[in-house]
Amino acid sequence: MKIAFHGAARNVTGSKHLITLKDQTRILLDCGLFQGRAAETEEWNAHFGFEPSLVNFLILSHAHIDHCGLIPKLVAEGFEGEIWCTPPTFDLVKILLLDSAKIQEQDAFYLNKQRTKRGQSLIEPLYTEEDVLVALRQFKVLDYETDHRLNPQVNLRFTDAGHILGSAAVHLAVHEEGKTSRITFSGDVGRYGDLLLNSPQTFPQADYLIIESTYGDSFHETAEPTEEKLRQIIQETCIEKGGKVIIPAFSVGRTQEILYNLNALELKGQLPKVPYYVDSPLSGKATQVVKKHPEVYNHGVKEVMIKDHDPFDFEGLVFIESVEDSIALNDDKSPCVIISASGMADAGRVKHHIRNNIANPNNTILLVGYCEPNSLGGRLMSGQEVVSIFGDEHWVNAQVKSIRSMSAHGDRNDLIKFLSCQHPAKIKSLFLVHGEYEVQLNFQKTLQEKGFQRVEIPNRHQEFELL
Repeated sequence: MKIAFHGAARNVTGSKHLITLKDQTRILLDCGLFQGRAAETEEWNAHFGFEPSLVNFLILSHAHIDHCGLIPKLVAEGFEGEIWCTPPTFDLVKILLLDSAKIQEQDAFYLNKQRTKRGQSLIEPLYTEEDVLVALRQFKVLDYETDHRLNPQVNLRFTDAGHILGSAAVHLAVHEEGKTSRITFSGDVGRYGDLLLNSPQTFPQADYLIIESTYGDSFHETAEPTEEKLRQIIQETCIEKGGKVIIPAFSVGRTQEILYNLNALELKGQLPKVPYYVDSPLSGKATQVVKKHPEVYNHGVKEVMIKDHDPFDFEGLVFIESVEDSIALNDDKSPCVIISASGMADAGRVKHHIRNNIANPNNTILLVGYCEPNSLGGRLMSGQEVVSIFGDEHWVNAQVKSIRSMSAHGDRNDLIKFLSCQHPAKIKSLFLVHGEYEVQLNFQKTLQEKGFQRVEIPNRHQEFELL
């Protein structure tokens, strides 16, 4: 049995890990879109590094685009197998992939206008909405803690990873030549004591572990100050300076967490009286999906719902649907808060909002989670004074602030706690994925000190034999 790492290898996005059994059965873990590195991602997203038609099964850990965003392209290039995920993940994937296709088509159209002016060749979107509809027919759902045989050799089981709605750690029991090998893929690991979701579940002993490492060498701020930080930033920007707060936020997870915090401020009578816009049709749909699955809420949210049946709604909140209404927000100079996708600010409506508001020092761009260093959000977070947006250079006069406590990824302590149910000496190999290389080197050392002996940091397309 072999495993090859075709994405999220020494970088954070593009999750893609291919297991090949001795009988040539191929199981792909995730099929994500590379994001953030403009000069490289176009090439990386164009070529998988393997033949899609030879893959037999795809197991999807969760619905974030850097984990599912290339599924339509995989199907269009010949993959005909089943795609397995949890029921909430499928509900989210349906809206996320259709939105991804629309964004790619819109961005390609906008960029082609610029390229035409410069005499450059035109580009094509990676896939279309029709490609998404075809891919959705191949999805199958499996509840948490339920066993399913993919074929006579392979058993699949999901446990809750606590990262976003429906997120799962993937557990495979592979029977070959009279022995069973147990492989666990963490997907993305959430935080213990998350504001909304249950904590990650424990899981049986594995022989091989593939674990994300996004925050493998750092510690999050405590979650308690989030409400107050939001209030302070909105008060200073909107009330005192008359500016706008622009919040790039992933449609799934982060947007709902922001709304929950703002609702909590209203319940306390502390919410600044300004308009609040969620300018993303996808975020509106995702919020409805989250409301559809209250079984994933933790005890704290269920307690709040006793006195407030909808903890994601409050006075002054407006969901923007049409492009015309979105454009009108840029013409309206009055103070407001705009929450818009994507979370790394590299696509979607938020990119336009940043472009139109970045020059005004009265405005604030508030980053509320991880941003790949080369993404627009990452470049803003690093303090760059000039950034390129849609091919044009813009001075960063607006305030750039961040609330790191809102990350949906577990930090080093969370990742160590996630692994605490495992006996290190029984792990034959542990592979670090979904992290920047320097972070992974530090986390590798931490894990070795914890007793995990063989900790590998795969490079892109690198293959390993699982003995």
